[in-house]
Amino acid sequence: MTSLETLNLEIDGPRATIELNRPDKKNAMNPQMHRDMNRALDLIEADGNVKAVVATGKGDSFSAGMDLEECFLRPFDDPMEFYRTNKVALDWFMRIKAFPAVTVAKVNGLSFGGGVLLAGLCDLAIASEKALFGLSEINFGIFPAGGATWATAHNLPRKAALYYILTGDRFTGTQAAEYGLVNKAVPHDRLDAETDRLVGMLVNKNPVTLALAKQVYEHNRATDLPAAIDYDQAKLWELSRLTSNEWINVALKQFEKRAYQPGLKTYQRAEVPS
Repeated sequence: MTSLETLNLEIDGPRATIELNRPDKKNAMNPQMHRDMNRALDLIEADGNVKAVVATGKGDSFSAGMDLEECFLRPFDDPMEFYRTNKVALDWFMRIKAFPAVTVAKVNGLSFGGGVLLAGLCDLAIASEKALFGLSEINFGIFPAGGATWATAHNLPRKAALYYILTGDRFTGTQAAEYGLVNKAVPHDRLDAETDRLVGMLVNKNPVTLALAKQVYEHNRATDLPAAIDYDQAKLWELSRLTSNEWINVALKQFEKRAYQPGLKTYQRAEVPS
């Protein structure tokens, strides 16, 4: 466990957990937390073995979003300070979106503004049915910025996204699952177990395949079919080269021996030559 000023980081083999740790402030993201998030991502990348990163909050909140006083009010009169303060946040928002490991939001409670953004930026998300989401920016005179509108538009249907952006109304973990902001909402007492089950599936996969699958998805969702096919074929050759054709030499050889069924489970990576 690495304790930074505003968050805790635990790296356990192929799994890392980032716990936002300002429970007295509903885990609102202040400038120090933005610096700590960049530091945590540095440590995870430096470890080199992490396949899944879980982001969650300490206490009864995931995150209330940006700390309005520390991020906006205090630095506003100094344009450069305001720019530097918020650039650190924007840097890690973009960074976690493109992070090579699979990112999983474990939404344990209140999730407003930047909390919705973080859940939307993560690749996968599990929420407690007790979680409460909202975009409150309209209530203090602005629209969700810094990527929050993008994350909302890319995770919710148009009418739902605009409703919450324009009204500031709140929605539950169950509704978040219906809209597609999270993969699943579960009873609060099952949140840990369901997140562990999901991470358990991820950490048995080839890490290069996980990273490239994310790249192919992001590219191909915004292009036409011929360009998508060209891209994924190039990435398949890249994958084969980087993994010494593991999918052929190990996975499909095991399938040939009927050692496993791909529709039911993952091949045994323990057989991969070191």
